[in-house]
Amino acid sequence: MSAMTFLGPVVLLLLVLGFVTIAILFERKVLGWMQGRVGPVQVGPWGLLQTVADVLKLLLKEDIIPGKADRILFKIAPVIAFVPAFAVLAVIPYTDRIVFADIGVGLLYFIAISSITTIGILVGGWSSNNKYALLGAMRSAAQMISYEIPLVMSVVGVIMAAGSLNLTEIVKAQESLWFILPQLIGFVVFFVASLAELNRTPFDLPEAESELVAGYHVEYTGFRFAFFMLAEYVYVFAMAGLTTVLYLGGWNPLFGWTFLPPIVWFAAKFLLIVFILFWIRATLPRIRLDQLMQLGWKVLLPLALVNIFLSALFKEVSGIGNFF
Repeated sequence: MSAMTFLGPVVLLLLVLGFVTIAILFERKVLGWMQGRVGPVQVGPWGLLQTVADVLKLLLKEDIIPGKADRILFKIAPVIAFVPAFAVLAVIPYTDRIVFADIGVGLLYFIAISSITTIGILVGGWSSNNKYALLGAMRSAAQMISYEIPLVMSVVGVIMAAGSLNLTEIVKAQESLWFILPQLIGFVVFFVASLAELNRTPFDLPEAESELVAGYHVEYTGFRFAFFMLAEYVYVFAMAGLTTVLYLGGWNPLFGWTFLPPIVWFAAKFLLIVFILFWIRATLPRIRLDQLMQLGWKVLLPLALVNIFLSALFKEVSGIGNFF
């Protein structure tokens, strides 16, 4: 066994934990800037240690388990929610050399494994023996069903264009043209559906505190609650990385500018997607449940079908995998 087999997961975990720490602070700063608020300024210089203080606070809080909860399921639910979020990161190619698991069906693996997190949310809500938590968990299940289908169908055009499910091959297929142009419809559907999969504004209905008292994790405290929040931000990392790979050319440079290393190009595109996710949270209100369902089934699903049809048509007419 190579050293990479053992060191790879450790390096990836440290990278993700560092990203989560910085991303939470960055999101608060961005929200404060966009909404005319101060943001974190008290803990450390310019509030830079605010996230560290929050983590310490969560770790020191009392671990409370409701008396009538299913104790075993209650304890393992946060783990079920977090582990798939971390597992999908292994197949994302950051450059042609930096990829922890370059498997032939990387895209299929990503989509399949990421869906397991919803089971953790369902188990957490049900095992709490709290009606508000159960409602939040059921909302998450309904949301997953509504948006997993258009999300999967939106990437069919990319698969047809690249001729592969391997994420590294998909990036290499974009050396001359990024797929965001020929697959613009698919990109829009994918991005909106990924917001719903991340349970982020305006699709943060499973944890709608205004009507559900914090939703599926209302009974969780301390580090178990932190696991649910950690899973959300790890998925921000994962979805931003997958969007970069599928539609923004991965590590491929813009306009052939090769004076920067591939990892820099990947990081720049990745951070742009992360910033847009935070930007959306600062500007859009939460939508209603019926609006969420209508958008998923009546708008995104038909658009995904149209994108598949157009992708197949242009591939047949042109003999290549994209519109040009």
